[in-house]
Amino acid sequence: MKDTRQKKILEIIAANDIETQNQLIEALAEAGIKSTQATISRDIKELRLIKELTHYGSYRYSAPAIGEDDQIRKLSNIFKECVTSYVCAQNIVVIKTLPGLAPAACAALDKMDIENLAGTLAGDDTAFIAMMDNVSAERFCIEIDQNL
Repeated sequence: MKDTRQKKILEIIAANDIETQNQLIEALAEAGIKSTQATISRDIKELRLIKELTHYGSYRYSAPAIGEDDQIRKLSNIFKECVTSYVCAQNIVVIKTLPGLAPAACAALDKMDIENLAGTLAGDDTAFIAMMDNVSAERFCIEIDQNL
């Protein structure tokens, strides 16, 4: 029953702008599924539904994207937001980040399938990026420069 209800919730929010839990309960009832506010609240939490702003200025429930591409996009955004500077030192790229965010920067790089990336090492606000050779490190710095 729970799986069926949660699948129906995802279908409903994909097809309709649902702003409140009461609207969701009503939509489920129209689909023949009775539910309580407490159950819907738990389902929203378990499905990790979020409220997003619509083009009309109201909010609607939405399921977060969970694909690999979305994860890479999020990590790329984290990388862009946390890097404060970088320098190429032969085949090593040293990246300075906001405090505590070097591990996030390295996690982002590790997921990005960067050509000739040998590995990453993170401290608190400094990340060391080992490239296979000097040319790859220089190209990587150019790519960072174009994307920041």
